[in-house]
Amino acid sequence: MYQQRDNMVSARAGRRTPDQETMPAAAYPPNEAERQELLDSLRLLDTENEEVFDRITRLVARLLKVPTALFSLVDADRQWFKSRVGVEHTAIPRERAPCARVVESGELLVVPDLKRDACFHDSHLANTGVRFYAGAPLLTRDGYCLGAMCVLGPEPRQITEAERKGLSDLASMVMAQIELQHAFGRIDSMSGLPNRSQFIEDLADLANERTPGEARLAAMVNLATPEQLSDALRALGASYLDEIVGEAVRMLRAAIGPGRKLYHVAATQFVFLAEPGADIVRFCDWLGCWLDMRADTMTSRFVTTTTIGVAPFAVGHSDPLDVLRDMHSAAHDALEGARRVRVFSAEQNAVFLRRFYLANEFGAALEGEGQLRLVFQPKVELATGRCIGAEALLRWNHPVLGEVSPGEFFPVIEQTSLARATTRWVLARALRQLAAWRAVGLTLQMAVNVSAVNLLEMDFCAHVSEQLRLHGLPPEALALEITESALMKNRVLAMQTLNNLAAAGVHLAIDDFGTGYSSLAYLQSLPARVVKIDQSFVRDVDADGHKRALVSTMIKLSHDLGHQVVAEGVETAAVAAYLKDAGCDQVQGYLYARPLAAADFERWICAKWTLPRVRAARPAVDTMELSCA
Repeated sequence: MYQQRDNMVSARAGRRTPDQETMPAAAYPPNEAERQELLDSLRLLDTENEEVFDRITRLVARLLKVPTALFSLVDADRQWFKSRVGVEHTAIPRERAPCARVVESGELLVVPDLKRDACFHDSHLANTGVRFYAGAPLLTRDGYCLGAMCVLGPEPRQITEAERKGLSDLASMVMAQIELQHAFGRIDSMSGLPNRSQFIEDLADLANERTPGEARLAAMVNLATPEQLSDALRALGASYLDEIVGEAVRMLRAAIGPGRKLYHVAATQFVFLAEPGADIVRFCDWLGCWLDMRADTMTSRFVTTTTIGVAPFAVGHSDPLDVLRDMHSAAHDALEGARRVRVFSAEQNAVFLRRFYLANEFGAALEGEGQLRLVFQPKVELATGRCIGAEALLRWNHPVLGEVSPGEFFPVIEQTSLARATTRWVLARALRQLAAWRAVGLTLQMAVNVSAVNLLEMDFCAHVSEQLRLHGLPPEALALEITESALMKNRVLAMQTLNNLAAAGVHLAIDDFGTGYSSLAYLQSLPARVVKIDQSFVRDVDADGHKRALVSTMIKLSHDLGHQVVAEGVETAAVAAYLKDAGCDQVQGYLYARPLAAADFERWICAKWTLPRVRAARPAVDTMELSCA
């Protein structure tokens, strides 16, 4: 077993009289609290008889030719018989019992005559007529004795070497069966601690020991995020997980003490309960101090982030799986805090559940009809005041939630596998609409936003080219807008995709310029034709000297590098006038038009300028589909 318990000592406990024979045992720890905790975790006490143990017990009785044989587990104040031959009762007091001496010493014990033995002459067994006793310890792999495989006889007798060996072998068979049945299902093989299944059962059983409804606290220690663990395993090898788990077990055991149970519920997650009546503020402060102490001594702090989630629950009323989920949520949320300890928040959990719900619902909307639609925001050329293009934007009308803000659902979608499919649907619908407009004389350029995942697709450039060919459009009719952050995950592959798109004739634009990580570096390396200044710089630029300085610098720098400039978020004539004077090429914003449905866009542009009456010539294409903004 991986776990090596602290405080293991080699000294034997207990005294023996000259009439007692012993067989040496492995190094044995005398910590009774830890032994009792291990015994409780195996959940053998007060359970039904099992034929697999009864078969071994009968074999022991036949081997030593005695009427009574017992598989005895030594509890805090009793011996309880998991299997028995020759007796009807299931337990006797632990005090002055030979099996208790076996547990204390961890060694095989033989008492030829209880009545003549100084320690056991007035014990419970001796007083019931038992004269002969022999018991072999039930030792775990790390040296803890759970009880004894013992035999009893009504007459004094000696034991042969072969009988001692046979009794010890059968005791080992019992332990092997215990580990087979229980350790694999209830004990984590790496740490030797009770596992997730054991925690769930123990929490459910807590109502039998405590007052139902009693308020308690549970804490989950998460050693690393999945991404951190994956990176560390790649760099340091599989033994790294063993090392950090072993260190955490030792430190947590020392922190919580031997009287409280520690559970290993996932690869890097450990759980324990606070003491009854613990104050939540003091408990969290104590956990924070433990994290600080651990950080001062652990080298893994440089590559992993340990967090702790605390979940209040009511004994007997809270579902154990819900308690686990709440602790996990709090530990995850703690990544955003400075102290790395977070108490479960129902409000924060509601935000997470909504995000999860939106991701699932968006998938259904993507496959169905009627929820998703494209709208189009005009791009206006400042020098002429004419509309020269449109940006395709996605809108979602959920049947229950109603209109869901793009600012809410786009960040959710971009983190899921739906991002790729969403962009492809948007591209197809936007180009179909553009082809319809061009067919009736409305020559515009269509802009579509591209997410980071699209730039990492090996076939994205080929797909864009195929869509343009399918709709009969020249490459320059399409502008793909990319944010600077989209290049951060795999810059080499992203840049290769962008270069291929530019070589094919597709126009590229840097979206939200000024909000990224290294704007100047990207300006000179990206094959972009257009820079879009983020609306946070554009709003009130006419009245804000700092913004004016920034925007004028952005425009001049972009022009010097051969880029056109588009300003987003233009809402007033004063801002538009300033941008025109500063040399900005194009603008978008509510001053000109809000994002419009296809038919409304056509009516708007025909009302502003003398163009072919596209409404009469050809109806707008149905755009109740998807987009990427």
